[in-house]
Order: sequence, then structure tokens, then C-alpha cells
Amino acid sequence: MAIETGISYAKSTINGWIGCTQIGRGCDGCYALAGDMRFHGGKHWGPGAPRQRTAASNWNKAFTWNRRAAISGEFWPVFWNTQSDMFDNEIEHQWRADAWHLMAQTPYLTWLIVTKRIGNAKRMLPPDWESGYPNVWLIATVVNQEEAERDIPKLVEIDASVKGISHGPGLGPLDLTSQLKSGRHAGTAAIEKLDWIISEGESRQGSWVAREYKLEWAESLAEQASRYDVPFFMKQAGHFPTKDGVKVSLTGKGAVVAEWPAALQRQEFPEGRMLAVEADSPAPTAKVIQLAVA
Repeated sequence: MAIETGISYAKSTINGWIGCTQIGRGCDGCYALAGDMRFHGGKHWGPGAPRQRTAASNWNKAFTWNRRAAISGEFWPVFWNTQSDMFDNEIEHQWRADAWHLMAQTPYLTWLIVTKRIGNAKRMLPPDWESGYPNVWLIATVVNQEEAERDIPKLVEIDASVKGISHGPGLGPLDLTSQLKSGRHAGTAAIEKLDWIISEGESRQGSWVAREYKLEWAESLAEQASRYDVPFFMKQAGHFPTKDGVKVSLTGKGAVVAEWPAALQRQEFPEGRMLAVEADSPAPTAKVIQLAVA
């Protein structure tokens, strides 16, 4: 079961700090900004706004989970920073250094770093990256083909144990079979250098109306993933899924797997990993807990 997260491909979440800046179309309906507006008046958002580091007790949860994962042998993916971006230019350098240290000290956890700033990642990696972080997965968010062609070449230049993309919120189709145009992998199909593909539709946030998510986009990604033997994870269809131009009625934010087309009923992880689920639980989800700040 999940602990302190509503993210279906994670077991837990830790927010090391709160605050960010919107930098692209995928940020327009940002759920983290909506949360900051609700709980903090939006004071942690935007260029120059102070980011807020969370309490040490929050960070220290990772050590408890690490001990439990070591004993059980269970796959324990932890989503790092749903309320910010690891590679945000605005945060203090020491915070990021402390985050890398935490990840290195918890080798039985699998850390998921999802970023809209993959272009910053390489210069913000720790000095010992090459030898000390096999439990850190890097996932670049790409909402459409333009972002995929811009950011996947940056992602695949980084040596990480798992490199993936999150098509979330999906705002257009992706062709991952097109060849990379730059870098050491130029001429290779982008998908051949990916270890994981996630897709999701946008959620409604307060007055923000979710944008259309065509299920055909996800079906195409699932087919490409199958053809190239890349794990595919369908997270949710969002609040405005369509099929053949018609809005599809799904429960809530479209996260009930059984309601999706058969081709999308896939929640696969790299390396054949699987999340443990309690016998009476239909999915590895739980209530999201608002974290205290220092």
C-alpha cells in the first residue's frame, strides 16, 4: 500500500521544500501552485519568491522507510518533491546537496525525480553521481512533441540507472520513434534510450478547467512502448479525457484502471518491479497528507 502519497507509481512522497516557478504550458494548471495558494497564499511561487524548506522530521521519514524496505525487500519508490522541482534555480544549493546525501544514505529506497527542468539537471548532479546513486531514477516531463524533441536529448545524455519521461499533463501526441538529432545518441530512436514511459491527463484545480487529453495519444504511446519493449505506466486519464472526439465519462480524475480501454490498462515499472498492494486494496493509493514546514 502507499504511505503519504496519492501518486499511483510511488509508495511514498517527501517534499524537501515548497515553491517553484511556472515555466511552460504543462505548468498552467499546476496542482502544487493550487496547494500553495490554499495553504500559504501563494507566497512560495514565482521568480524571486522564497522557497520553504520542510522540517527535519519530514526528511527523516526516509530513514524509517529505508529500514523497512531493507527488512522486507520490497520495492519502495519515493516521489521526491511534488511541491517543487529538484532542479529549480531558485533554491539554496545546500538544500539540493542535502537531498542528494539523503538519497545516497537510503539505498533500499528508489527515488523518483520528476522534473520540468531536465536542462538544468546535468550541472546540478552531485560530484559523486557516477558511483553513488543507482537508486535514483530521472524522469523528464514532456507534454507534447515540441518538448519531447527539446528535452529527451538532454535526458539521455545523463547516465542514470533509469531514464524516463512523463507525458503529463499530456497536451499532444508523442512520436518517440523519431531519431534524436543531437548529442552522443544522435541518429538513434528516442524511445530506444528510454527505460520508462508514463502518461496522464490533466486534473482540474479549483477554477482551472482541465485541458483535453485524447486517449488516442496514450494508446499510441502504449503501442510504441510495446514495440520497443519499454515499460508503460498509465497514471490517469484526467478530468477531460476524449475518445474519437467525444468526452469520456470516467470516475473523478480518471484514475480507475478498470474504466480505461484495455490497451491502457498497464501500470508497468522498469526492471520488472512491482508495487506491493494489500489484498483488500484495489490500487496502491492513499490520502495525501499536507506536510508541515519548518
